[in-house]
Amino acid sequence: MRIVVDRDRCEGLGMCEAMASDFFELDDDEVLQVLDPEPGEEHRGHLHAATQACPVLALTLEG
Repeated sequence: MRIVVDRDRCEGLGMCEAMASDFFELDDDEVLQVLDPEPGEEHRGHLHAATQACPVLALTLEG
């Protein structure tokens, strides 16, 4: 599984970070950093919820 960020859509709102701070972080410029771009399958449910919480639909899971 891979976390994909659509940089053109991401507005740095931080919903993903609030829901999954082990995987997402906004830097000082409010640019999203993916801390673990290829997490293990055991995190799928948690990450699915976090990506679905993005109000601008900038996150997807592949694989």
